[in-house]
Amino acid sequence: MTLFQTLANSAGYDPKKGPGSSCSPAGQCVLPWAGGVKSVNSIVLIAQGVSFAIMTLLFTTVGSIADYGRFGRWVLLVFTVLCWGAQFSTISLIQPDRWRLGMALYMIGFITYGATLVFYAAIFPRLARNTAHARDLREKLQRGEISLAEYELEESMETNRISNISTAHSNIGYIVTLGLNLSILLPLASNPKVNNYTLLLTNGYWVLLGIWWFVFQQPRPGSPLPKGAHYLTIGWKQIWVALRQYKQLPYTFIYLAAFFLLADGFNTTGTLVQICQNDKFQFSFLQNTYLGLAQAVTSTASTLGFWYIQRYWKISTKKMFAVTNVVTILLPLWGMIGLWSSKFGYHHVWEFWAYNIMTGLFQAPYYAFSQTMMAELTPPGYDNMFFGLFGLSNRASSLIGPNIVQAIIDKSGNNWEGFPFLFALCTCACLILWFGVDVPKGRRDAAAWAEKRRSKIQRDGQLVEESERAK
Repeated sequence: MTLFQTLANSAGYDPKKGPGSSCSPAGQCVLPWAGGVKSVNSIVLIAQGVSFAIMTLLFTTVGSIADYGRFGRWVLLVFTVLCWGAQFSTISLIQPDRWRLGMALYMIGFITYGATLVFYAAIFPRLARNTAHARDLREKLQRGEISLAEYELEESMETNRISNISTAHSNIGYIVTLGLNLSILLPLASNPKVNNYTLLLTNGYWVLLGIWWFVFQQPRPGSPLPKGAHYLTIGWKQIWVALRQYKQLPYTFIYLAAFFLLADGFNTTGTLVQICQNDKFQFSFLQNTYLGLAQAVTSTASTLGFWYIQRYWKISTKKMFAVTNVVTILLPLWGMIGLWSSKFGYHHVWEFWAYNIMTGLFQAPYYAFSQTMMAELTPPGYDNMFFGLFGLSNRASSLIGPNIVQAIIDKSGNNWEGFPFLFALCTCACLILWFGVDVPKGRRDAAAWAEKRRSKIQRDGQLVEESERAK
């Protein structure tokens, strides 16, 4: 996003001085847009909103395909390769007049990267249910050695263990990547292509380490496609079936709806703060790398720390998630204060350091616990379908936030005017999550729904076979 925003600002002009003028750090910066003009920050938010809309279509159409046959690994591979291609193509983004190409590559990379995260995450529940400890717990439950409540608590702890280890490892990789970036950013600081070279290095690191998953991934085929179904429509049909049976999965869908609003508020807050941060530091990749390192180090420490606290005191996932949500509410509140004060509210360098550290301390566990709650509320065997909906709630949720905030900014010319709306959005979502979601009851509902659904599919298949034999 930083490279796209840099090109757009370089190509833009000050609306008070007219075309041909340069944008000043303190003033507005606009570009020609749809027969008129629009601020650069609004265009960045529009790009994000359109990307989320495309993700919505992808996750609902493609999400369920990965639950059947051997499509899961190929869907993930295709999205990963497309993302790699978009990232490598950024080497061509040099001149300001290429800001439209920059926007397109940003959107392709953003969409495909979001898709890879969703389908990697969809593998997680299946892995968590099949660890040695998880299988041992199920055997003990079947033998009557532990109660259902004990089994659910221990299974939740095991799911959290996998989720937190995954999150911690991703942040360790983030630290390594940012450290490698410094090897280019520091010696080539005066080179005009230094940002492009940095993106190539980062993407090369991902290719080098990511390709091995596809080489050594063990085949874990899903169920065969039901007779009479089609791969391109099965996702929509299953979503429609699930929505029609909302009463059987109330807590799963309340969680998805509330997380849709929460992720919308959180993601848009992060984008808006990033816009303010880029303006403050003049789109410096080097400064963003330093801030990213602060966030990555604290993220790794906090993920492991939160996991230790949860494991030691056997705290439920919902309570741990609620702690991180308090900070999710405070982040837009912080920016909202900046409307009335120039001393506090994302106006100073120290605030962006504090923001990145606070984000690292609480938002890495936020991702881990939100993923675990989804895993606990997902019907077994329907992981990709429901994690596709979760991706819709998480990555593709921001159909509301960016569009409303960009309209507010475009009208007022003030980035900080968007924070009150985001504060209200996050607060409402957190209240619904706390008072409206019963995780233990939702977990049992999900298991019962999955078993009932599989039995129905099996009966329908038998009826079709009998009908064909009768002919």
